[in-house]
Amino acid sequence: MTAFATRYRTAQVDGVEIAYREAGDPARPTLVLLHGFPSSSHMFRNLIADLADEYHLIAPDHVGFGRSATPAVEDFEYSFANLGRLTLGLLDGLGLERFFLYIHDYGAPIGLRIAAAHPERVAGLIVQSGNAYQAGFTPFWKLLFDHAADRAAHEPAVRELLTVEATEWQYTHGVPADRLERIAPEAWLLDQAGMDRPGNKEVQLQLFWDYQFNLGEYPGFQEYFRTHRPPTLITWGENDEIFGADGAVAYTEDLPDAELHLLDAGHFALESHGPEIAGLIRDFLRRTA
Repeated sequence: MTAFATRYRTAQVDGVEIAYREAGDPARPTLVLLHGFPSSSHMFRNLIADLADEYHLIAPDHVGFGRSATPAVEDFEYSFANLGRLTLGLLDGLGLERFFLYIHDYGAPIGLRIAAAHPERVAGLIVQSGNAYQAGFTPFWKLLFDHAADRAAHEPAVRELLTVEATEWQYTHGVPADRLERIAPEAWLLDQAGMDRPGNKEVQLQLFWDYQFNLGEYPGFQEYFRTHRPPTLITWGENDEIFGADGAVAYTEDLPDAELHLLDAGHFALESHGPEIAGLIRDFLRRTA
């Protein structure tokens, strides 16, 4: 097996099994890929193949997603703070002292907790629809914030976000008509299969509710940006109706040297614009790694 081939591995972190993909030579600069809802490391499958010749890549499945453990909500604290702690534990266990972070959706509050707490370890950021500013919230979030305020009243409506129709919409909304054929159906079907496992919808509802506490971390994230000025590449779907493009532009207020690319894409821009994003990342890492 060459260093370029993807390896599918697991590790125990505080007694919890975390699955992750690894590719590339560990002696090369490391890029840690943190996925969002409702996906897994599968969202990075093509990017890993594109970059493994030159970089070392690690893509974990968050607990409750992909092949990682999915304990019942009664037995595990499903919070973004806890997911960040376990992700850092994985990176520590792998001996990764310094790395770039690719943050998407849920990966943003997870990864930025790590970056803000350990800025000396983060060589740079790649941001794709990963919110760190209030400006990024669209009308999509009204229901979720209503749910955060009153779970019982809004849970039936929020459960509609866990259906296959909603999952397919996340992949296809905002994608130009001439690129819809690039969206792999197995991507949203695999995500849906994960959510359809017994007990997993309760996991997702708990994380929906916990998301409100990420907003209190935003001032600390923004102070990290201003103080440490990590090299940053932003590749964001301009047509994303979940995290709006205003959230991408907001990064440049605190990171004026950030490289911003608004793509004609939706929330899962890697699916429709993977080669373009891979090229931007390769150029960025060659300049900053």
